[in-house]
Amino acid sequence: MKTDLKIGIAGCGIGGLALGAMLAAKGHHVQIFDQFAAPSPVGSGLVVQPVGQKVLRMLGVAGAVLAKGAQIAHMYGVESGNGRVALDVSYGARFGLAIHRASLFDALLAKALENGCEIVPSTTITAQDGGYFVDNRGVRLGPFGLLVDASGAGSKLSPLKSTPLKYGALWATVDWPEDTALPQDRLTQVYGGATRMAGVLPIGTLPQDATPKAAVFWSMRVQDYAAWRAAPLAQWQKVAADFWPEFAPLINQISSHEDLTMARYKHGTLKRKTQGNMAYIGDAAHCASPQLGQGANMALLDAYALATALGQHPVEQALKAYGHARRQHVFSYQLMSRVLTPLYQSDSSMLPWLRNHILAPLARTGLFQGC
Repeated sequence: MKTDLKIGIAGCGIGGLALGAMLAAKGHHVQIFDQFAAPSPVGSGLVVQPVGQKVLRMLGVAGAVLAKGAQIAHMYGVESGNGRVALDVSYGARFGLAIHRASLFDALLAKALENGCEIVPSTTITAQDGGYFVDNRGVRLGPFGLLVDASGAGSKLSPLKSTPLKYGALWATVDWPEDTALPQDRLTQVYGGATRMAGVLPIGTLPQDATPKAAVFWSMRVQDYAAWRAAPLAQWQKVAADFWPEFAPLINQISSHEDLTMARYKHGTLKRKTQGNMAYIGDAAHCASPQLGQGANMALLDAYALATALGQHPVEQALKAYGHARRQHVFSYQLMSRVLTPLYQSDSSMLPWLRNHILAPLARTGLFQGC
């Protein structure tokens, strides 16, 4: 097995940095390309599940990440108005690690640089030409013994054909209020059937900031976003506060529409996660609604599987081993996402009833403990 491959990675996100750090630690020459002018994350809060935390420990960044994140023991949701329990999942003896993407990104970036990765900014990868990447100026970059697409759901390299979902969500990062009764070890959500959802996720602290933060989100049909932008912000804040009074101290910190980001979701899975000498990881290989809180997890697990395969096989066999290793888990997760998402975000009136009367009681038995 060749231990000094030249490897090109498109996308300097969670998956790209984790993979780069792993491969550089094994002696490979790794270049990570991204369109940003300087390394920076995109997004708000996320949850690293227990299995993803194992990858962080293996990378040697768990301590840094734990110091910045919040340990989530419970995911809990109720119907607005009547308080009927709609989500009740405990992690048991484990926990979910809720963290702002910037804090996780910083820890992974530091490790990737420490291990010898080269970060190449201001470079948008748009195509592959054999063993070369091609950027948006037509410049060929390489050659590489292995190419990896970690550039996300908007990848220009991946053949993934995904289906846009009807619902997305507004996201913002705010300070954790001192006067709130909301638990700091719980994801809390409130539902209005499946058409409306508000949530609060404690996410620890940001890089260079010791103030405890929360990620807040509000479910919204994609087609309604333009109308929301055109209306006064205070109008939405009143609607949201009436829907869930405990939401008010968080969203009242928001002063403009620009403080909220509209996240649009897609669902799709590549049948083959490799093509020639290219491997696809993270959202470039499979994307879904964040309802199961597994997006960062999936990218970390893809990176671990690919790095492990390259440590055991030559490139061609390693790519086959990677695809095989991830096939069953990705299939199971994507199936669950496709089935469960409409229970929380859809126009259905029947599915929320099934969620509240069947799924929630099953969850309390420990069926989904630890996710």
